[in-house]
Amino acid sequence: MFIDEVEIEVYAGDGGNGMVTFRREKHVPNGGPNGGDGGHGGSVVFVADPNLSTLLDYRFHHAYRAERGGDGGSKDMFGKKGENLILKAPPGTLIYDMDTGELLADLNLTNSVAVVAQGGTGGRGNAHFATPIHQAPRYAEKGEPGEERRLRLELRLLADVGLLGFPNVGKSTLISAVSAAKPKIANYPFTTLTPHLGVVKVDEERNFVMADIPGIVEGASEGVGLGHQFLRHVSRSLILVHMLDVSGLTGRDPLTDYETLNRELKLYDEKLSQLPQIVAINKMDTVFETDVVDALEKELKARGCEVHRISAATRQGLQPLIYSIMHHLEEMREATKLEVASEDVAMFVAQQEQSGSRWVLEKSADGVFEVKGKRIERTVAMTDLENEYGLRHLQRLMDRLGITNRLKEEGAEDGDTVRIGKIEFEYEDEQKAADRIDERGKSRKKKTEN
Repeated sequence: MFIDEVEIEVYAGDGGNGMVTFRREKHVPNGGPNGGDGGHGGSVVFVADPNLSTLLDYRFHHAYRAERGGDGGSKDMFGKKGENLILKAPPGTLIYDMDTGELLADLNLTNSVAVVAQGGTGGRGNAHFATPIHQAPRYAEKGEPGEERRLRLELRLLADVGLLGFPNVGKSTLISAVSAAKPKIANYPFTTLTPHLGVVKVDEERNFVMADIPGIVEGASEGVGLGHQFLRHVSRSLILVHMLDVSGLTGRDPLTDYETLNRELKLYDEKLSQLPQIVAINKMDTVFETDVVDALEKELKARGCEVHRISAATRQGLQPLIYSIMHHLEEMREATKLEVASEDVAMFVAQQEQSGSRWVLEKSADGVFEVKGKRIERTVAMTDLENEYGLRHLQRLMDRLGITNRLKEEGAEDGDTVRIGKIEFEYEDEQKAADRIDERGKSRKKKTEN
């Protein structure tokens, strides 16, 4: 089964938690902190596998999760790093983030690699937080949550040449005649429901890949006749071979077919209509009066087309066509410097926000104050909010970054909700809280005196 588009969810591994421990050795009564760091979580990585030609493996399994990092240990021992999750896809696969529409990676080379979800960083153990003032920190970081993404995988065939033509014009016959591909061939429309790739060997050192693109009829740009499903496969091609049937057996006009399919290409994608085209007038073995073919060829040449008369069934005219295609491909590769990459591995890493300590404060329509920034969101996610010492550490960071003062300036009051990442807090004015404590202390003292 040929599957060229799927939707999946991927979850990178969370980082392991840091450890809170202290040295407990003989003759060392006041040992310092020695909690180790958690291991990093595994990432989700896609690899282009030339042995695959479809996304069928992802049709029935939609969620994939990498391994979590191990927690840190005592004696400064690091937690185990989580294993990366390696997923394979055919070369030519595009990977999109469904939530943003962003193209994360294009696996356009064999063995291309794409990191689509980054594993979380392991939390630091309490040994990292010791200072001359806080010599025995009783808190450590939690592991950073791994990235989660909803992805859309879209396969676009990697072919030098795309075969265009209405159903039953002989595309499958041609690709079977010039390559080892063996598509199903029969005398009725839509015999081919699956794109076929064939390697055409020109000589000992030269070859190219040809794709039989089915399902393209009038209205294809609007999805008629599987058009949307297969038009995308044309976009990778460098040259289009437009096949026309001049047998007269279908009752169709070849010139009208030529104009119709070019109009559909332009409606679907302007760039497709600008690709170089070679016109192959097929089924010449069935033509006895060539006047109609002569007129068609004259009209096509007047429009700037290179025309070849062929019969895919009898192999008439195939060699000149193949050599012409190879010649044009070599010229295009030279002109645009389309060289094979010196390395087979291209690394793509999902873009990360490089915001450092920068942050922004926004107030949503429901009155919630939202603090957004890479560093502060990451710190909150890695803070053990049930640990009093961890909360104090987080509060000091917010004070240093100016978040606390900014909340005051924006009118935050006791009881307001502050959201940082996925965590929500109840805002409390520290100065007012301190004043309330002083007032309660003074009240108790006054009652005692009385």
